Amino acid sequence: MKDDPERVDAGATLPEDRGGTGAVHKAVIASAMGNCIEWFDFGVFSAGVMTAIIGTVFFPEGAAGSASLRSFALIAAAFLARPFGGLFFGPMGDKLGRKRVLAATIILMSGSTFVIGILPGYNEIGVAAPLLLLAVRLVQGFSTGGEYGGAATMIAEYAPTHRRGFFGSFLELGTLTGYILGAGLVLAIDLALSESEMHSWGWRIPFMVALPLGLVGLYVRTRIEDTPTFQAMEEQGKKAKSPLKETLQHYWRVILMLIGIVFLLNVADYTLLTFMPSYLVDFLDMKDETAQLITIGVELVMIMVILPLGHLSDLIGRKPLLLTAAIGYVLLAWPAFALMQTDDWLGVAAGYAIVGGLLVLMLAVIGATFPAMFPTKVRYGAFAIGYNISTSLFGGTAAVLIGSLIDVTGSNYVPAYYLMLAGLVALLPIIKIPETAGVPIEQAGTERAPEPAGSGAG
Repeated sequence: MKDDPERVDAGATLPEDRGGTGAVHKAVIASAMGNCIEWFDFGVFSAGVMTAIIGTVFFPEGAAGSASLRSFALIAAAFLARPFGGLFFGPMGDKLGRKRVLAATIILMSGSTFVIGILPGYNEIGVAAPLLLLAVRLVQGFSTGGEYGGAATMIAEYAPTHRRGFFGSFLELGTLTGYILGAGLVLAIDLALSESEMHSWGWRIPFMVALPLGLVGLYVRTRIEDTPTFQAMEEQGKKAKSPLKETLQHYWRVILMLIGIVFLLNVADYTLLTFMPSYLVDFLDMKDETAQLITIGVELVMIMVILPLGHLSDLIGRKPLLLTAAIGYVLLAWPAFALMQTDDWLGVAAGYAIVGGLLVLMLAVIGATFPAMFPTKVRYGAFAIGYNISTSLFGGTAAVLIGSLIDVTGSNYVPAYYLMLAGLVALLPIIKIPETAGVPIEQAGTERAPEPAGSGAG
């Protein structure tokens, strides 16, 4: 990058074995666990039946907006804290190491989700109920702000150069798996219990499951060493004296490009995974169970293809997949939502699959792409700051914004228009970022980073 003051000797010895295959596998599992827990929470919170229950349990009768919109507003509120979490945890991860910070974020995330399951409702404590729920969501957003950047950095710095795309795709495999676990658990409990039991106490069960998941993740993360790349930088005395200052001073242009790409990623991600289940029920009059089955079915197909796509990016590069996704949303978002307006559930599923298929092209490569945009000494912080600013602005607000615009305009095509806009915005930064497939992570993001090697990229 032109404004990067760091210089790297291209002939320097690089820790290419990353501690061995076993260490890489442990790092991948430890990192993906956090993403799994984060999206387990979204899978539970955004399930059609759950948004309606949350919106009634924690708010008085006659509160403004529908029950689902009130739940989406709580999701959006949590995202307000994410940039602050990125600013706090990200530079800390560049100073103290990836492992320590990730141990803190995973227990904060899972603990916050668990607390939601034991909070009293509005009928028990009145206005304190939504305020406490808001406070818990803000804590979760704050901790999540330090999670994703560190988890992606952990995998990228452990993975062998020629397989960074493949191993990086496991991070988003955790996303999809966590979402399916959350949504599937809600569906199973909803089918097993009566409506009154579900509204009375059954809805609490999925939230409480998050704590044991978090404890397992914490155990795994405490059993691995910090990344060889970070340890090498620490031993050589090359850590940034003030990571936050250096990040904002020298890498703000790259952060802006990251924000532009993450705009599309988050509009697609949160539209598909948090808004669409309720969209199918509230706006397309589909049964809860059918909507959940379509959602889970598409997610399962995405899980099946994400690892092969990650491997493909090691062969042809990350940018071809990212460009295909961006152009695809510009051209295919409207036809996809036109299919969803049919009365046939197969048409709905086909439209949903188009949106999900384009999304998985991005999910398969971002774990390898984003960390490689920055040098080691500011990687965690710069990634966390840019990613979470964009996520706060465009990810957490997606469901509320789209739902409100549909109510105002009466058009069920609002999600398509938003996806088309996001695709156009993301095109320029995707074109401008350098291809990093085949570039050692120790040299990625620096002014003298070599041309892509060991792949078909570039």
